[in-house]
Amino acid sequence: MEELKVGDSVFVQSYKHNGALHRTWSKALVIDVRKDCYVVVTDHSWVVESDSRRWLTREPAICFYYKNKWFNIISMARRNGIYYYCNVASPSIYDGEAIKNIDYDLDVKVFPDGTYMVLDENEFEYHCHKMNYPDDIKKICIDAKDELVAMVTQHKDPFNFSYVNDYIMKYFEDIFEEN
Repeated sequence: MEELKVGDSVFVQSYKHNGALHRTWSKALVIDVRKDCYVVVTDHSWVVESDSRRWLTREPAICFYYKNKWFNIISMARRNGIYYYCNVASPSIYDGEAIKNIDYDLDVKVFPDGTYMVLDENEFEYHCHKMNYPDDIKKICIDAKDELVAMVTQHKDPFNFSYVNDYIMKYFEDIFEEN
């Protein structure tokens, strides 16, 4: 199987614990492949939800799909700062077709001023019962949410402006070099 490399375009697919497709991104541009993470940009990419709703991403988002962590982080560059949407999810894999992971409902939303909200705790509890999440998966998910919150409060990468801004600048430099 061929590995991803900088400059590749790739699909992103998120599933649920029961194997159902949850959400897909039509294209993501690989801007870094690290030992621990795929870093991609989605910019005006079509997103298709499991209920067939479709929407177009509005701004560049630097996405960190970790290979060994139970979450992924989407940082959205907006006029008034960087917003983060963090999904508790299985480690991401690239299988030659797409970057894939399993979404486990819990989310952390981070605002430009560093404040955050934990989202979808009720959905997590509901799916724990409906899809029979094993106890070890439930614990891993809660620990991953706690790790994300700790990273946010400690301003660990990528939760600081300069870290994400370096990737944003790299993305825009690459676009201008192509044209």
